[in-house]
Amino acid sequence: MDKHYLTPLFSPQSIVVFAGDSDRPETQTPQARALLANLRDGGYAGTVTHLDIHMTGTLADLAQSRADLALIALPDAQVAAALEVTGRIRCRAALVLSSGLGAAPCAELLAIAKRHGVHLLGPNSLGFQRPLLQLNASALGAMAAPGPLALISQSGALTASILDWAQQNSVGFSAVVSLGPNTAVDLPQALDFLANDASTKSILVYMEGIRNARRFMSALRAAAYAKPVVVMKAGRKPAGSKAALTHSAAIVGSDDVFEAALRRAGAVRVRLFTQLFSAAKCLASRYRPVGKRLAIVTNGGGPGVLAADWANEIGLDVATLAEAGRTGLAPQLPPGTDLQSVIDLGEDALAAHYSAALLALGKDTGVDGMLAIYSPKPDSDPAAVARGVAEVFRLTGKPVLACWMGDARVKEARDVLNGVAIPSFRTPEAAVDAFGNIASFYQNQQLLQQTPPPNSSLAKPDVEGARLLIEGVLAERRKVLTEMESKALLAAFHIPVTRTMLARTANEAMLIAAQLGYPVALKIDSPDISHKSDVQGVALNVLSATQVRDVYNDMLAAVKRAQPTARINGVTIQPMSGLRHGREIYIGLTTDDPFGPVITFGAGGIMIELIADRAMELPPLNQFLARRLIERSRVSEMLGAWRGAPAADLELVEQILLRVSEIVCELPQLREMDINPIIVDETGAVAVDARVVIEHAPPNHHGSGDYNHLAILPYPSAYEREWPMKGGGLYTIRPIQPDDADMLQAFVRGLSQESRYFRFASAMPELPPRMLARYTLIDYDREMALVAVHRTRTAGDDGAFTETEQIIGVSRYITNPDQTSCEFSLVVSDQFKGQGLGSRLMLSIMEFARAKGLSEIDGLVLANNPNMLRLMTGLGYTVHPFPEDPDFKLVSKAL
Repeated sequence: MDKHYLTPLFSPQSIVVFAGDSDRPETQTPQARALLANLRDGGYAGTVTHLDIHMTGTLADLAQSRADLALIALPDAQVAAALEVTGRIRCRAALVLSSGLGAAPCAELLAIAKRHGVHLLGPNSLGFQRPLLQLNASALGAMAAPGPLALISQSGALTASILDWAQQNSVGFSAVVSLGPNTAVDLPQALDFLANDASTKSILVYMEGIRNARRFMSALRAAAYAKPVVVMKAGRKPAGSKAALTHSAAIVGSDDVFEAALRRAGAVRVRLFTQLFSAAKCLASRYRPVGKRLAIVTNGGGPGVLAADWANEIGLDVATLAEAGRTGLAPQLPPGTDLQSVIDLGEDALAAHYSAALLALGKDTGVDGMLAIYSPKPDSDPAAVARGVAEVFRLTGKPVLACWMGDARVKEARDVLNGVAIPSFRTPEAAVDAFGNIASFYQNQQLLQQTPPPNSSLAKPDVEGARLLIEGVLAERRKVLTEMESKALLAAFHIPVTRTMLARTANEAMLIAAQLGYPVALKIDSPDISHKSDVQGVALNVLSATQVRDVYNDMLAAVKRAQPTARINGVTIQPMSGLRHGREIYIGLTTDDPFGPVITFGAGGIMIELIADRAMELPPLNQFLARRLIERSRVSEMLGAWRGAPAADLELVEQILLRVSEIVCELPQLREMDINPIIVDETGAVAVDARVVIEHAPPNHHGSGDYNHLAILPYPSAYEREWPMKGGGLYTIRPIQPDDADMLQAFVRGLSQESRYFRFASAMPELPPRMLARYTLIDYDREMALVAVHRTRTAGDDGAFTETEQIIGVSRYITNPDQTSCEFSLVVSDQFKGQGLGSRLMLSIMEFARAKGLSEIDGLVLANNPNMLRLMTGLGYTVHPFPEDPDFKLVSKAL
């Protein structure tokens, strides 16, 4: 089951080709002529059979032509017939090379492929290349050089441009996939294959759109956990929506959300075409940066300053040598070299000077990467300096980038650098950009590792009370909660709010103000007014009953003048916050298409749109994600000690963010929300104003706890169970987490050779890093893994107890491409067999699959594994022969 279902497409052992009459090239399509030439010149070692849709013979005769992959490059009218033949001869994958095929013919082809169970790349695809297999199944031009980088592109023209560039810059590829707009095999599926492809070390993605956010995030997270992924997206939209009913929705654009999604997925975002190439150069290098501290070595002051300025501009730190390093390096450099910031070696710098400086920087723990800049001087030897840098590159474990400025005089030097895979650039800014893009990989990987549950460990919220409140508002056919309703919703989740009461007359306002205590704030209450300050609907620090009466009357008159048709419920009265050193922040929610709810954070107050301080994150959040969200905002600097005011209580702000995350997870009816301002200081925080916009739950919501409205599924903590062991003791069955990687590896190492063979059909002693990553970071949506964990307490010499955990069993399923069935696997520690552990793990994984709406579960069991076959039969599974391999049995059960 560990063989990927797209292997027949991207790693075929045999191919059939439908490309028309080779004796009459004039009748062939341009794609057919290009495909045949590329196949002929590529050197593919597998079996290639040429078929014609008009060939005669029985279906049995055609079946002899069965292959893994069918390549179809025919006139539009003949493509459907060729795909029908492909299905009948039981090809498992097909590629349709075409361009400009209309929507109706494309839909027909997708239907044919689905009916026959064929994985279809295209139509309107320019194909793919697999250089290591010498397979050029494309109309993209000459075969790319082999290498560790994979490219997936939704633009055929851009794919061809990248391949042309790569040939000139010594960049090789493990795979190049041109998807096209109508393909059945889509971006998430291609990503999933490349994440599991051993020859692919890094992935580049050019994309123009996605169909399903959950599937995209699932595949991207899995890929980025296993290897670096760099994404460039076209179609960036302007921020904001004129129809927005809250500040959050007004200032957040779809591209902001896409940025947040990529960051959470652990991928790297580039915005310019040239940066995609820069990222490719860095990914082709051996080393990955682990931070954002870049050291700069140059022989010219100007280029060094340009590099340092741009590093500061994009949020990198210019690294400096520690004192001990400067002391040891100074005698090896020209007199007068400045070692305080950028290391300027001067115009007479030689290869030895560059080597000495880079070696010293490579040993410094305060340096994450190094940039060598060289400007050619009269009588200088740029190639010799490049060879010196190349020698250091072989000795250091840190990334080294190069910028050899100029053209003709440095060509040989660039060849030297390319020859040892040092990323080389023509301008300092491009080199710094490249380091910045790839350095963000490490930071984003920390976000990727987070798998928060839907609810925090804080006090349990009143979820049912909040749902009743929302359903009551929807029953009244309203979408905007009043301020009092909004604050009641927040209070149900234990977010501190100011006491608020509604006054419908001036006399009521005076009575309420007297009860609450002066000073008070008055605010207009209207479902038609989003921004109260715009219509003079807010008055602060009102100090007496007379002022309350006058302000009330003046406010109603002003609002009537500004917005005569607005419905007015009255005026809310609330006490002023009283926080002496209060800073104003906001926390909001907006709903994006297709990524769903997005939590925003930034500076609050009436100028929120003008300041536009928006940091954002996809829910669910935990404390780590909440802290990073705060740090990305500009207001975070103001939350520290500032102008005599002590630092605000950041932990309380984090808790409010966690509470908002709970609201978003548990209430799919929310569409927009503003908590603005939240006033926070060193003593506490209070939400002064709130506005919530709701709609009926989305159609894919099937009840409490399904979380289908989220792009990232929360950790399913509800499936944690404790079970007794025979002879005493307990074990816990729970969903797997990324932190379980070491325990899982120890579990696999501890299996007997027979158990490992029964599980993996291999004698491998441990899981390779790629498989370990794939097995521990999962999305809990298309796949699930449950681990049985046993805890052991041992007493030390001092009498203190130490608790250790070990995995003693794993059950897993992966949803099949049909989205209705899944394939399982099971393995139990040899030491704990006979405890009923296998049955319990299987029943638990079946329960989860059933809750996901899957209708069938199946798996492959080695025919010489009688204990497993007996267990499956006891659980009600049916045992069938497996036609593709007689060494296995196929076991299946309807859920």
